[in-house]
Amino acid sequence: MNEKEKMLNGLLYDANYDKALFDERMRCKTLCSQYNNAPYEDIELRKSIMRKIIGKIKNNFLIEPYFWCDYGYNIELGENFYSNHNLVILDTAKVTFGDNVFIAPNCGFYTAGHPLDVAQRNKGLEYAKPITVGNNVWIGGNVIVMPGVTIGDNCTIGGGSVVVKDIPSNTVAVGNPCRVIKNLQAPDEN
Repeated sequence: MNEKEKMLNGLLYDANYDKALFDERMRCKTLCSQYNNAPYEDIELRKSIMRKIIGKIKNNFLIEPYFWCDYGYNIELGENFYSNHNLVILDTAKVTFGDNVFIAPNCGFYTAGHPLDVAQRNKGLEYAKPITVGNNVWIGGNVIVMPGVTIGDNCTIGGGSVVVKDIPSNTVAVGNPCRVIKNLQAPDEN
C-alpha cells in the first residue's frame, strides 16, 4: 500500500517525505495561490480556478480569498456554500459540507492528526480522519474543527469554538472544547 492509500484509509502515513504526496500538495498550493491572487472582480476566473482545486463542487458557491487546502480532491461543497476570508481546509481525509453552509472568517477544518509517540511523529507520520458538516450550518469566526468530527444539520457553532467531538443536529454549540448550549426545533417543526 502506498502512502496516499494509507492516508485515504486512515492509517499512519508519511506526510512529509513521500514525493507523490508532496507533488500533489505543491500542485494544490500553486492553484490556491493563483486563486488568492486572481483579480477579485473576475468572479468567473476565480470560480474556474476553484473548480480545479475542489474535488466535488456544486453550482452556487463563493469562497473569499485567502483560501488554502492541502489536496483539494478530498473536499466536497454543497449548494449555496459561502466562506468568508482565510478559510483553511487540511484535507488529508474527506471534508464534506452540505447545502447552505456559511463560514465566518478565519476558520479551519483539520483532518490531519499526529501520533503521541514522539519517534513516530518525528518520522513525519500522521493520520487522517474525515470531517462532515451537515446542511444549513452557520460556523462563526475563528472556529477550528478537528479530525473525525461530524456537525449535524441546522447547527450554529459559536465564534472561537474548538470542535473536538460530534455536534448533534438542531443545536447551538460554543466553547473550547465546543459543547451544546441550546437545542433548536427542527425547521419543519416551526
